[in-house]
Amino acid sequence: MKQIININYIKKILMIAVPIMLSNLISQLQMLIDRIFIGRLSLESMSAVGNASTPMWTSMSVMFSLTTGATILVSQAYGAGENERGRRILASLFKYNNVMGFVLFLFWFFYPQLAFSLMGVDKSIIGMSIDYARYFAPIFLLQGVGVSISCLLSVSQRTQIMLWYGVSRSLANVVLDYAMIFGHFGFPAMGVKGAALATTIAELLGDMIVFIYVIKSKELILKPGLSEIISSKFRPYVETIRLGAPAACEEFAWNMGNLYLIVMLNRISVEAAGIHSIIFGVELIAVVVVESIATATLTLSGFETGSSNVKGVWYVVMNSAILSWAISLFNLIIFLLFPTQILGLFTKDEAVIASAGLYLLIVGIDLFPKGGNMTFGSGIRGYGDPGWMLKTQLFGTAFVIIFSTVLVMVLHKGIISIFCLVVADETIRFFINGWKLHQIKKCHGD
Repeated sequence: MKQIININYIKKILMIAVPIMLSNLISQLQMLIDRIFIGRLSLESMSAVGNASTPMWTSMSVMFSLTTGATILVSQAYGAGENERGRRILASLFKYNNVMGFVLFLFWFFYPQLAFSLMGVDKSIIGMSIDYARYFAPIFLLQGVGVSISCLLSVSQRTQIMLWYGVSRSLANVVLDYAMIFGHFGFPAMGVKGAALATTIAELLGDMIVFIYVIKSKELILKPGLSEIISSKFRPYVETIRLGAPAACEEFAWNMGNLYLIVMLNRISVEAAGIHSIIFGVELIAVVVVESIATATLTLSGFETGSSNVKGVWYVVMNSAILSWAISLFNLIIFLLFPTQILGLFTKDEAVIASAGLYLLIVGIDLFPKGGNMTFGSGIRGYGDPGWMLKTQLFGTAFVIIFSTVLVMVLHKGIISIFCLVVADETIRFFINGWKLHQIKKCHGD
């Protein structure tokens, strides 16, 4: 263990990860408050929002994942001292990411019912899901610039502004949620539409703060100028997409598996989908913390690869994994100590609260292999092999689809079986991805 733990790498990881982590934590706390407010309306409202937000976040996550290719290329260029090349890649990213965001906005604003119908959303709540989607859709207009700035800040190791982004966005969202969902401060009571509109307005505020910082900052040596962005070529963007496509497809495959689980939960009952939405929201707090560690892992792994220090990739990944498992252990302890209090925030349903311990125990266990997969995957991608994680995720998605169908459609099992299936999927892929990482280390004689 002493040979694995490296304080220098831990410091580098935390320097990048902590501002992102705090920003994500604040944002997730805001989202939990959002779900608490919605849960006070009804469990059906929670189910409607869960059905709407899951595919929309899938769209957003695919866009973020495509940017993984740019993070790999720019961090490797930065590690090799090729700053001009890094700026060219980022300029192309800023320019062409906006087209994708506009297309996604058009779909979710005008045609959300297509996705919800395919998901089998119950007729009693599909209207609320469509309303939520249309008020949330303008966020996609901000995503092109947003994900490009995120890549720039991460590679430049200047992520501190993300904390202010999280604070401003989240405070605004909580206040607007309270006003727009329930009808306070002169606003009409808009229910789930108010929740979506509040998030959209708050996101705009947070993005403006980060955008102003990036424009004025003189520390971002990789920042492209406006003229560079306007005149940028499409070819660098194609290269980033080529490298990012496996990560995007991997993310899409994971989300498709998750969407299919919601379809199966909808077949069990509207309440089952609502419970999943609650538990998934609680788990996300821990996941976004580990995700910030994974972001640092990707950046530093790419930097070490660009510096021709493959041994450094191994140390970055292993120290990141240790940090992620410490976070997972902390969350499991919290879940075990306060299960009824946690679920009691979101629902008054006594049956759901009574089963809180088992639900949270399962997702608490799930955090360990999930954290390993996130950090291992970032290291494998940063090394320059973005396709491996797609292969293991395709296996995982097929595993989830096949066995969830059998459990629900054939064996008529309930929601607990779905939760256990998710743990099994993450655990199997954890061992496969760990083997791959060990092979990379072994091939270089480290």
